[in-house]
Formats: sequence, C-alpha cells, structure tokens
Amino acid sequence: MNADGGLLLLAILASSLVPGLLIFFLPEERHGLRTLLNLSAAGIKLVLVGVLLLGVQRGETFEFGLTLLPGVDFVLAADALSLLFATLSSILWFVTTLYAIGYLEGSPRRSRFFGFFSLCVSATVGIALSGNLITFVIFYEILTLATWPLVVHRGTPEALRAGRLYLAYTITSGLVLLVAVIALNLLAGSQPFESGGYLRHLSPDTHGLLQVIGLALIAGFAVKAALIPLHSWLPRAMVAPAPVSALLHAVAVVKAGAFGLVRTFNDVFGLELAATLHLTDVLLVLAALTILYGSIQALRAHDIKQRLAFSTVSQVSYIALGLALAGPLGVVGGLVHLVHQGLTKITLFFCAGNFAETLGIHEIREMRGVGRRMPLTMAAFTVGGLGMIGLPPLAGFISKWYLGLGALEGDAVWILGVLALSSLLNAAYFLPPIIAGWMAEPEVTRPPAHKTRFESHWMLLFPTLFVAVLALLPGLLAGLELSPLGWVERIVERGYVLVPGSDMENGTGVAP
Repeated sequence: MNADGGLLLLAILASSLVPGLLIFFLPEERHGLRTLLNLSAAGIKLVLVGVLLLGVQRGETFEFGLTLLPGVDFVLAADALSLLFATLSSILWFVTTLYAIGYLEGSPRRSRFFGFFSLCVSATVGIALSGNLITFVIFYEILTLATWPLVVHRGTPEALRAGRLYLAYTITSGLVLLVAVIALNLLAGSQPFESGGYLRHLSPDTHGLLQVIGLALIAGFAVKAALIPLHSWLPRAMVAPAPVSALLHAVAVVKAGAFGLVRTFNDVFGLELAATLHLTDVLLVLAALTILYGSIQALRAHDIKQRLAFSTVSQVSYIALGLALAGPLGVVGGLVHLVHQGLTKITLFFCAGNFAETLGIHEIREMRGVGRRMPLTMAAFTVGGLGMIGLPPLAGFISKWYLGLGALEGDAVWILGVLALSSLLNAAYFLPPIIAGWMAEPEVTRPPAHKTRFESHWMLLFPTLFVAVLALLPGLLAGLELSPLGWVERIVERGYVLVPGSDMENGTGVAP
C-alpha cells in the first residue's frame, strides 16, 4: 500500500469531517467563522479530490486498509469509477454550501444544520472511496444518521413525520444490507471490490444462495435509490429546506443508493453473473416501472418541489436501467446519467428555492409570468427542465441516446418505448411551467420579498447560474475526452464496469 496515497484518502474524508465537528460547537452568532469553516472545508476537499484525480490518471495507486475485526476490513481505495462519484459530490457540495449559507441567512440552529451538512458529505465521499462492501455499508449508514437531522431541521409536525418515515425506510433497508453483507462475508470472505465481480470465482453450487443475497442487496439499495415500491419517503422529505432537497436528490442520498447498485452489479457480482442469476432482469423491470411511475406522479404534482421529487424518482432509475441492460452502451448511458442528473436536478432545486425565498412561490400555477421578475432564475429553470426532457444537445439527450443504443444492443427493444413515453411525460410536466413562466400574464401580482434585490440574493443566484452552466456543458462538450461522457467511456473501456475481456474492453464495442 502507498502510505502517502492512504493519507490523501484520509485527508479527503477529514476535510469535511473535522470542520463539521467544529461547527457543532460554534455559537449561532459566529456567522463569519462558520462561513469561513464551511467554504474553506469545501474548497480544500475540492483541491484534494483534484490531486487524487490527477494521481489516478497517472496510474498511481491510492489505498488505505485497517482490520476492524478478524475477517472484517475497513478499506478505502480510489479508481476511475469512485472518482466519478467523488468528483461530482465535491463540486456540488461546494456550490450547495454557498447556496445554503445564503438561503439560511438569519435562520435558527445554523450550527447544527451545517455540522450535519458536513457529516453528510463526509459520508457521501466515504461511500465513493469505499474499497469493499463492508466499508461501503458503514458509510452508507452514517449517511442515514447524518441526513435525518437535516430532513427534520424545521421541526414542524410535517417535518417530524417525514423524518420518521425516512428513518423507518432507511434503517430497515440498512438492516437488510447488513444481513446480506454478513452472509457474503461468510461465503466469500472480506473481499475488495473487483471489476467483473469477485463472486464470479465461486462455485455454481452457491448460485441459489447468491441469488437470495443479490435480491437483498437490490432491496437494500433500492430504498435510497427510490425505486418503487420503496420510494415514498423521498417526496415526503421535501418539507426540508431547499439546500437539503438539493443534497438529497443531486449529491448524496439517492446517488448513494444508485452507486450502491453500481458497485453490487459491477464489483461484487459482475454483470455476467448477475445476468446468470436473473438479477439484471429484476432490476430492469423495477427500473422501467419506476421511470414511468415517477413521471406520471410528477405530472400530477402541483407543488414545485413535489414535482421535482417525483421527477428524481423517475430520473435516477435511468442509472439502474443502464446497469440492468448489462451491455457496454447501456452501462455508459447509466453511468453518465449519474453526473447529468446530478447537475440538472440541483439546478432545478436551486431555482425552486429562489422562487420560494424571493417571491414566495411554491405551486406550479404561481409560476405564471415569473420570468419577467426573475429572468435569470427562470432561464436556469428552463435549462434544467429541457435537460430533463432530453432535448439535444443537452446532457439528458446524451444519457437517453446511449440507453436507447444499449436497449438495441441487448435486444430489449421494449425499453425504447419506456424511454420515449418517459420523455413525453417529462415534456408534459416541464414545458407548461416553462412556457407559462415566460409567456403568461402573472396570476397574482407578487411584490418582491426584497425590493432592493435584483432577483434573489447573490448567494442564491450565483450558485444557481453556475450549476445551470455546468448542466449545459456535458451535452455541448460531449465529444471532448474530458467530458463526463468521455470519462465514463474510458471507465468502461478499461474494464471497470464490464467483465475483463469484453468487446468494449478490447475496443471492438466502443460507442461511436
């Protein structure tokens, strides 16, 4: 093990963990020091992840290991797949921190909020850098405990009910995951993640037990990934402040569930064994149903954040769909959507927060004419909405294009119908508020909450416009090697996702 590499991994975790613990003890009136700790920690983490990224690109090895109990190893490691998630989380955490500071200005209990906020991101990056399933589940459960206080932050009866539901779902799923991980540990030992799956080496005699364990892992990760019927906690959690909603949907919780499915299908079972055990079939059906169900529920929702929440239920399932297609092109589409959905959805939630904070707008019908009062925020909302629909050349189109190619590659032609219908539903619930926001007369004349401001406070407006630009770039620059698409294609080509020796790894199945 490279000692310096292990220290870098620990430093990345500590860069948000230590400031978070310090923030808990800050008096509420120490606004300047709390802001300094928040932004410094987010900036330092971003720099450290950049150093790690450059090292991995140069072929350096980064790993840290510690034996917790006999046969139970705590392992941190970095590869191109883990860095895809870690880089996204670090960038979006920095932006969300700036947004949260502006959004919560003057609010009570800010030290408690930002303390748990930092712990949440520490757990998320820990998930990204986990080197085995045991370490993954440890950080996964820490994430549950760190996000619950954020969901109930406002302390209203509705927030407390949402928090209880969130805990009921996530703790139950955590117990299921724990039992599955213990069973795997007894069966195969404490194995590091291995591209192609370390379980593929086991005897076929174990396939019956592995199928049960695989279904348990799918169920456990499906809760945070919001696959039906285990999704209902997510729309209820929208009672939380807008920065928390952004964190849940774009940075941390649902992405942790989706990333857990990626690790399970790639590095634990491997796509070949998962297909043999029909686990990919189960995931494919769940993902397709969730994509359509989430879109239909989003169309029925009248509250802006509720509509965005059900949109997340649908959109995150594209990641699971790509895995379940179990071919190079489908996997590319699913993995790149991990980035595309995060950038686009955080843009939309920031816009929703701006509408609520500046004009008190919460309902879709109240968006009539809002583009005249808040043209920049409405422009960002338009970028996010069109990206979710998947109009070219935006990022959502790239994801759906590769998923469609993956469906053809895997002879799952019916998935094309799912993608087409989902896109039509996306258009049905995003286009009306976009058109009304720009073209319609305001239904009610709303005086601005802050008459001296142009749009929202700059600490809300700047992050919103910044992530809107970030959401535009992956589609516009998709042909570049350093784009998210180029990054994901290299991950697949190098065998991080597919079984070594596959056509994609050998270069014969590389997407055009």
